Amino acid sequence: MSTPHNLFNTLQSFDLGNGHTGQFYSLPALEKAGVGPISKLPVSVRLVLESVLRNCDGLKVQEANVRELANWKANESRTAEIPFVVARIVLQDFTGVPLLVDLAAMRSAVAKLGKNPKIIEPLVPVDLVVDHSVQVDFAGSGDSLQKNLDLEFTRNRERYQFLKWGMQAFDTFKVVPPGIGIVHQVNLEYLAKGVLSAGGVYYPDTLVGTDSHTTMINGLGIVGWGVGGIEAEAGMLGQPVYFLTPDVVGVHLTGAIREGVTATDVALTVTQMLRKAKSPSTRTTTRPRACGACRRRGRSNTLKWSSSTSPPWFPAWPDRSARKTASSCRTSRPASWVRSASR
Repeated sequence: MSTPHNLFNTLQSFDLGNGHTGQFYSLPALEKAGVGPISKLPVSVRLVLESVLRNCDGLKVQEANVRELANWKANESRTAEIPFVVARIVLQDFTGVPLLVDLAAMRSAVAKLGKNPKIIEPLVPVDLVVDHSVQVDFAGSGDSLQKNLDLEFTRNRERYQFLKWGMQAFDTFKVVPPGIGIVHQVNLEYLAKGVLSAGGVYYPDTLVGTDSHTTMINGLGIVGWGVGGIEAEAGMLGQPVYFLTPDVVGVHLTGAIREGVTATDVALTVTQMLRKAKSPSTRTTTRPRACGACRRRGRSNTLKWSSSTSPPWFPAWPDRSARKTASSCRTSRPASWVRSASR
């Protein structure tokens, strides 16, 4: 890894608590340098700003990108694109296997040129969760699950041999086999780290995934959303994911969800309200604050359903800072029904 830059004197050190020190890019230091009013930005924008600052190399991410996002304003036209370099990639098998094929083809091409094929390597950690493949051929008995898995490995033997090769060939490529759980469950309960590090520099967990419900990870306060295979492959190779500077819309949730009302009801009601207030073609993020009954499972479900048809990227912050979701869907239940059913 290259030596970390110290743009605007933002590279700071902190005590790891084990006798060692780590480094991080300080947004308060960026504000102190007079770049912009960072402390007044929404938490979601600050998370993206940290990535832009940390990955500023003068090439794919420019100093101008840092200054522009640091001076984000609530009411202005959104024309500038943000070069956002994610910390990791999550794939499911339908879209993940073709990406591994591309990496294998690139290694083969490099080898034919007489070069070291190991130079082809994902620059960020990649996790492929096999969850779309398994079929139900057996049911109604205690060993049904094992029989289905055995048949799955027999039916798709070549695929799993190829995936095993990928795990052995690439240092940053890992596979979660079938039978463990769906990709979003595995991402929430196992793959999410909250904080990652590379070269002694610590930074927030961020990701893109090849599934529209990747936004469930936002329930942990982690920036993540679904993309197509081309964008995921670009992210694997260390390239930024580009998107327009977002709007941020605040929604304050109070009280608790009444029995019989689900997180999905709340999510779709909020999105219905937002659609009435703002064009659905605009990418929007909401910020519900401390909703006592909205635990992690509810937050993740809320973010999944409210984010499934457009690209909202920002997390439901699980502490006093903020929680965020996005508008995109309609609900089959009227807002008045949910409001009257909640306390």
